Amino acid sequence: MAKKPAAETSAVADFETSLDQLEQLVEKMEHGEMSLEESLAAYERGVGLYRRCQQALEQAELRVRLLTDPDAPDKAEPFPGAADGDA
Repeated sequence: MAKKPAAETSAVADFETSLDQLEQLVEKMEHGEMSLEESLAAYERGVGLYRRCQQALEQAELRVRLLTDPDAPDKAEPFPGAADGDA
């Protein structure tokens, strides 16, 4: 059972790392000193980081639903803002 907490910690750490990298990337892009090619590569990297963060949040929401009502997780109501895609 020691593996499960390590995996959970890893997922949280991965989210935190991805979010930190995304914030740094946005800050770098906002300075406007990148070439077009660098900007496109940074944007592509940012989209990938955003998707990783979004996936981690969706997994966390599912875990909360399972903990809240393990017998009927699909009957749980979505969190406010989750239905319209706002993050």
